[in-house]
Amino acid sequence: MRARPGSAQAADAGLRRLYDEHAAVLLAYAVRLTDGDRARAEDLVQETLLRAWRKLTDLDDDSRPIRPWLFTVVQRLAIDAHRARRARPQEVGDAMLAAISELDEVEHTLDRIVVTEALRSLSPDHRAVLVETYYRGCSVAEAASVLGIPPGTVKSRCYYALRALGLALAERGVTT
Repeated sequence: MRARPGSAQAADAGLRRLYDEHAAVLLAYAVRLTDGDRARAEDLVQETLLRAWRKLTDLDDDSRPIRPWLFTVVQRLAIDAHRARRARPQEVGDAMLAAISELDEVEHTLDRIVVTEALRSLSPDHRAVLVETYYRGCSVAEAASVLGIPPGTVKSRCYYALRALGLALAERGVTT
């Protein structure tokens, strides 16, 4: 039983014939066009054969050879793919990301900037108490001696300075 021209069976048979006759040489050509990248070459051949299948009724080996048309389609697809890759930013893999400075360093820097900004919004007295006790690691007695204020004042200023700092950070979206 022969498939009627224009039927689904005829289209499938036509595609199978196209593949059997031309896929190997198209693949070899596409591999050269893609600098040896077999996966990209296979994609080009698949797209070429798909386009040929869509035009199967227009393509007739009897009136003109189909292979030159197929080679032209593969070449144009390769050129289009090359242009598309050049137009997009290059993708980077995990190895490339590892070579970039640590993201933690960036986060720490950003945290430092936000905290410094928040500290600047505090009153000079509150900022001085926090700098002495938290950043320089002074005890309450040592901070009181450096700042020239009683230890009780250092404690109360620390309490209110931390509350004010929390509000300043919340305004900047750092804490709730």
